[in-house]
Amino acid sequence: MTDHPIRVCVAGVTGWTGRPVAAAVEAAPDLKLVAGVSRSDPASYSTVAEALGAVAADVLVDYTHAAAVKDNVLAAIAHGVDVVVGSSGLTAADYDELDALARAREVGVVAAGNFSLTAALLLRSAVEVAKHLGAWEVIDFASAGKPDAPSGTAQELAERLDAVRPPALGVPIDEVLGAREARGATVGSTQVHSLRLPSFVVSTEVVFAADGERLSMRHDAGESATPYVAGTLLAIRAVRGRVGVTRGLDRLLD
Repeated sequence: MTDHPIRVCVAGVTGWTGRPVAAAVEAAPDLKLVAGVSRSDPASYSTVAEALGAVAADVLVDYTHAAAVKDNVLAAIAHGVDVVVGSSGLTAADYDELDALARAREVGVVAAGNFSLTAALLLRSAVEVAKHLGAWEVIDFASAGKPDAPSGTAQELAERLDAVRPPALGVPIDEVLGAREARGATVGSTQVHSLRLPSFVVSTEVVFAADGERLSMRHDAGESATPYVAGTLLAIRAVRGRVGVTRGLDRLLD
């Protein structure tokens, strides 16, 4: 740790979330934007490896896409740079692999399916509900053009619920008559149903049920990236000094 501002490289710097995050980094007195990565912007570096080889950075922020995020995180770990992961597409096995590599290099990685405060509170609240209600399923809404499923928010929610206990199923999935795919994908032990339709950004709903009653909890993202900026800056500051992977913005709120 040093007294200089935290030097930040933003991958996906021209993107929907990356651009406002980069602007917020530039405006913060304790942060400094030292590089951006974008395949479409000639003023930016074309790869994370190229950027981190050319400039001294403390933290890589990744808001790219599912096909690129793992290689970007691997490049940052190889350079000894802490990482904030806002992109979806990494599996639980990927995170286990990255955690081992990050610990070996004494690098911190903070990853969240959603860096908005309200999404973090949904995650935390759902975990508490799962301690008391034994059946639930997750519905994952996103835009028609989103290529990965489920969204990072839904995947993180399902995996966190799985850590509480497996949900009860009236009919085990392998005993379903008809098309088993109609019951969604099993993430951890939770059934997740991904809808990809126009007009959605990202919405995540978890429905809990008991005999005679239900409780639904839902997070809806708006059409602006503003909710994600403050959480990302919090993660940039929090990742310094951490070792290994920390998943979930809610882990940083205490």
